[in-house]
Amino acid sequence: MAEPFVDGDVLHLACGICPSRRLAVGEFDVFERPTKECPFNPADGHRYTADGTPVCVHPDRVGLPVARYKSENVPLTVELHLPPDPSELVPYLHGVLYGAAPVLLDGLIEQARAEIARRFPELDVTVTLRRALN
Repeated sequence: MAEPFVDGDVLHLACGICPSRRLAVGEFDVFERPTKECPFNPADGHRYTADGTPVCVHPDRVGLPVARYKSENVPLTVELHLPPDPSELVPYLHGVLYGAAPVLLDGLIEQARAEIARRFPELDVTVTLRRALN
């Protein structure tokens, strides 16, 4: 069995009942909010789709983009959208990196490294990332 996405981290923002606390990424879907498509099951306190797929309804708290990872086998990917103004780069990256799921960090940092160098050649990529991560 794969490790749960949020493994025993009591300080993580995910709800105590979130499927991310018991299932690995890819074993549950993430919806934007509670809907009739994923009703609350009072028997166990979780939300499920009609086919029984567990659902997280707080993507901002769990740090994953909205997608049907389990029910439609959507791969976990995140794309950066850097701001046009270099003065907005550090706050943008700080928000994205600190709000992202740990499983996404390596990919996000690599994307940031490449995109900063391409779009802002006048900036030192390492210094910019260090500022964003401080």
